[in-house]
Amino acid sequence: MDIDKSMVVFEGSKIRRLWYNEEWYFSVVDILMVLVQQSDYQTTRKYWNKLKERLSKEGNESVTNCHQLKLMAADGKNYLTDVANVETLLRLVQSVPSPKAEPIKLWLAQVGYERIQEIVDPEKAINRARITWQNHGHDERWIQQRMMGQETRNKLTDFWSTHDINKSEEFAILTNIIHQEWSGLSIKEHKDLKSLKHQNLRDHMTEAELIFTALAEMSTRKIAESNNAIGLEENEIASKKGGTVAKNAKLELETKTGNKIVSKENYLENKKKKLLEIEK
Repeated sequence: MDIDKSMVVFEGSKIRRLWYNEEWYFSVVDILMVLVQQSDYQTTRKYWNKLKERLSKEGNESVTNCHQLKLMAADGKNYLTDVANVETLLRLVQSVPSPKAEPIKLWLAQVGYERIQEIVDPEKAINRARITWQNHGHDERWIQQRMMGQETRNKLTDFWSTHDINKSEEFAILTNIIHQEWSGLSIKEHKDLKSLKHQNLRDHMTEAELIFTALAEMSTRKIAESNNAIGLEENEIASKKGGTVAKNAKLELETKTGNKIVSKENYLENKKKKLLEIEK
């Protein structure tokens, strides 16, 4: 069954959402359209602008906790849109007098509960991820490799967490060092090559890219463990060495096959091709 996870429905009203930073973010205006029972988007957007001004003057933190992410509009194009996670939306709802306040709060709480379920029972998250990957057009072999790669990644981050790597920016620095060393591209450059924006790079990797990413991260962990690397500086050294192991293997394979491992391929292009094949 094809599931459009970028859109959910509350009492017949479509509400746009986006998976970002490991949680769902929902369009604030879409939620307000339900609360104020207004069918015109522009009218509701003006209401939201006035509400933002009032809440900001009152020092309400809910406004500052909103983000701007690109969501698809009615014309089929993506525009920066005010979005908020479940926690922030529950606070915003309290600021809007509406008979729909309690029903939508219960609905948002249920949506948030889906994430809580995944934390309590990781298998639910795995199954949902598998369905998402299948809907994106990935075959079972790719999905298995993606899951194995994630397990390798988790073991590495677990090591970092117990060896004085605590800040999110430090995790990002080390991850980028590994990636740049084995692939020859920074994570941003690799995403640009694949024409990606907010999407997860690993979800768009080819099977070969996943394998070499996993090799680089497994090698990094093994080297860091053998040297008992502690702190950012020592783990930077281990990350560079681990990335080099995968780089050397990549170069040897490219020499033997004559084909480059790093690719601009992404699942969006694959899905378009499949849709075109179906239409024919």
